[in-house]
Amino acid sequence: MNFSIVLLTFILMEGATWIIHKYVMHGFLWALHRDHHDHTNKGPLEKNDYFFVIFALPAIALLYWGSLNNFDFRFYVGLGITLYGIAYFWVHDIFIHQRIKALQKTQNPYFLAIRRAHKQHHKHTGKHDGECFGFLWVPLKYFRMYFNAKQ
Repeated sequence: MNFSIVLLTFILMEGATWIIHKYVMHGFLWALHRDHHDHTNKGPLEKNDYFFVIFALPAIALLYWGSLNNFDFRFYVGLGITLYGIAYFWVHDIFIHQRIKALQKTQNPYFLAIRRAHKQHHKHTGKHDGECFGFLWVPLKYFRMYFNAKQ
């Protein structure tokens, strides 16, 4: 049962990520997210990096309160959120944006489709008219774009 809670939370985080990215990060907290699109930041960190802390706080609270209550469901929801955050960091910050040089020459179609979708998202430097707000789920059109580019 606990594994199911972690897995379900991880999966549901994709929908939460889409909603938060579209309506919060490209909405009322655009001031924190803008430098991720227009690259106006100076140095290795962006204001956008504050979202790491903002999103970690509920996970930490759930892990804490769940552990104090005999590791109830809250702990496992917090664990699912945390694992999603780790996946997000590895794929978004390391693989896509190459903050640490790794997996630069991959030929994996899934990873290349993720990269393509993210590039499509970043072609819009403003708050509006964005596309592809998700993270791990990649619409088929981005797979097609990759495969068409290879022909």
